[in-house]
Amino acid sequence: MRVFIELPTWLGDSVMASAAIENIVANYKEAKITFFGKGAACELFSALPNCELLITDNSKSSKSRLLWLYSLAKKLQNYDIALSFRSHFASKFLLFFIKAKKKALFKYQKNELHQVEKYLNFVNLALKLKSLNKTLKLHFAPYSYARQTLGLNPGASYGSAKRWGAEKFATLASALASKYDIIIFGGKGEEEICAKISAILEQSNIAHQNLCAKTSIKELAEHIAGLSLFITNDSGPMHIASAFGVKTLAIFGPTNWIETAPYDKENSRILRLNLPCSPCMKRVCPLGHHACMDKLTAQMALAKLSELGIKPS
Repeated sequence: MRVFIELPTWLGDSVMASAAIENIVANYKEAKITFFGKGAACELFSALPNCELLITDNSKSSKSRLLWLYSLAKKLQNYDIALSFRSHFASKFLLFFIKAKKKALFKYQKNELHQVEKYLNFVNLALKLKSLNKTLKLHFAPYSYARQTLGLNPGASYGSAKRWGAEKFATLASALASKYDIIIFGGKGEEEICAKISAILEQSNIAHQNLCAKTSIKELAEHIAGLSLFITNDSGPMHIASAFGVKTLAIFGPTNWIETAPYDKENSRILRLNLPCSPCMKRVCPLGHHACMDKLTAQMALAKLSELGIKPS
């Protein structure tokens, strides 16, 4: 059984697709899978035992991209299944030219289901699979820390509207510093907010480590998997934590918590305000006040953490 899978564009969506991918493997244990997508998305599945090939999509959105995809598709032949978790024209174009017995393309549906369930329904219906797996899974070994460790993730690649303030992350970390070692996580482009948190903690003589833009996706997943607690914006790393059952406080503002909240509800809590303008799904606050994030306080966060059995010293 040879399977071609085009992964979602975003890191978090790719993590959420892992439940559906695991269900394919559960139904076809000997499946050999070719993954196609952005580098970060592909790296997530590099450790999957069924992974046969990773193809990184480095093309740009232009006419030349279609020519590149056509050339790629002609090399991708004799698959039993070819499916895409994307619904763009380029994905339709790619699947059209791939030689496969069964093809399926994800179509976004506006409903009240979590994105994980949307992906599961897509794969299960398209391939007529038994529902043997419903959980997220990434095949990385958790990093072993010397003591309890708190991870902070103040970035979010979608846009500034998803980001809680650096001062609030630092205040929360300071309140928990006696119980946890502290690590700051972030990707390229998030160095400024991570450095700001680091500077505030340094002023208070709070020991910490800043790993912003210093880890591969594999290393990021391993480090998050070993954490005792993760405090994060709505982001890809948030979903990585959920895949490993890490206790997580997720800060939500402009995005849809129904679709993209941490899927592991038992070990996670969401901090958000029920404002009439939220979720607006905008990259930058269209009203100019950013109230959905700015009015969320560190004290509110501590109250939410108490629901997970976590209290400041």
